[in-house]
Amino acid sequence: MATTRQAHTVWEGNLIEGKGVVTFDSSGIGEYDVSWPSRSEQANGKTSPEELIAAAHSSCFSMALSHGLAGAGTPATKLETKAEVTFQPGTGITGIHLTVQGEVPGLDEADFLKAAEDAKANCPVSQALTGTTITLSASLA
Repeated sequence: MATTRQAHTVWEGNLIEGKGVVTFDSSGIGEYDVSWPSRSEQANGKTSPEELIAAAHSSCFSMALSHGLAGAGTPATKLETKAEVTFQPGTGITGIHLTVQGEVPGLDEADFLKAAEDAKANCPVSQALTGTTITLSASLA
């Protein structure tokens, strides 16, 4: 069964001086301020499209890796994933780096890296972002 999730943004003003609010409609988890300075300079308590992509990518990758490890008979007890999305004003998103550290009883470092590479290639968010260079660092705790 397919699912659809929804969020919306209300933006006021021009790009440089304007501001917006993104609302997570499907989950109802809240409203978050966005602005050009929070995207191109410092966050200053506001979010950005890149931070939202990082949240989506780190959670999707973790789910895919967890599923792959369990399917191979070596379920993880813990996975901690960070996604870093780099944005260059005037160019756009220039890359995403995933860093994962896992606790996987009975699995060696090489097999963990292989499973992580598979998850990177096959998680739905990675597939949606195929126009972007995605790199990976993976290690066992």
